[in-house]
Amino acid sequence: MKKLFLTLIMGVTVIAALGQKAKDNTLSKKEKAENWNLLFDGTTANGWVNGDGSAVTAAPGAWEVVNGAMTLKKDAKGGDIYTTDEYGDFEFTADFNIEPGTNTGIKYFCHKYDKGGNLGCEFQIIDDVNGEDNKLANHLLGSFYDVLPPIEANKKVNPPGQWNTIRIVAKGKNVQHWVNGVKVLEYTKGSDEFMAGIAKSKFSKVEPVFGTVEKGRIQLQDHHGPVAYKNIKVRAI
Repeated sequence: MKKLFLTLIMGVTVIAALGQKAKDNTLSKKEKAENWNLLFDGTTANGWVNGDGSAVTAAPGAWEVVNGAMTLKKDAKGGDIYTTDEYGDFEFTADFNIEPGTNTGIKYFCHKYDKGGNLGCEFQIIDDVNGEDNKLANHLLGSFYDVLPPIEANKKVNPPGQWNTIRIVAKGKNVQHWVNGVKVLEYTKGSDEFMAGIAKSKFSKVEPVFGTVEKGRIQLQDHHGPVAYKNIKVRAI
């Protein structure tokens, strides 16, 4: 009887713990205490703006909300969309789901450079197997696009059609890329490795040096999809 009682207590404890986990597109008590901000409410595109600063209106043929996910379907014309705020030292996380062949990305430190125009550092999101731009190591999932490659041995990626989680952590000159809870890339702005990567990239002529700005907006890239995002969150650190 005592054993049965303990088993029941343990079962109730597990159920209670599971019940405390935040639902999609919400913040848990722990996240609220850690000052996380929700960037997508699961229903609207509130908080996102187009390149011209106008509010994003989720609608078919552009960015739309499908089953609680910010979604860009194949060949939709949603355009790149941006957070309204800029972030310097920050932690960002989002879940993404792509289809076979998808090539897209999330950019951070988006900034209008004196020479080069509006640019951002891209956390590459791509189908490493069938994506159209998968020939270079620094073009693969988790890379700092065209600058630095991820550590392939660290990557544990679910295939297209399943959800994956990315995380970006930027503090001072240090930046980290994470995939499904594992760090796949870390770099230091201005380091020899960083500068060599920039010099070999398509951003070599940008002024000031690409990726060295202190803050910028976060962008969901329109690269013709298809891609879906949920649980998009950020906090200053």
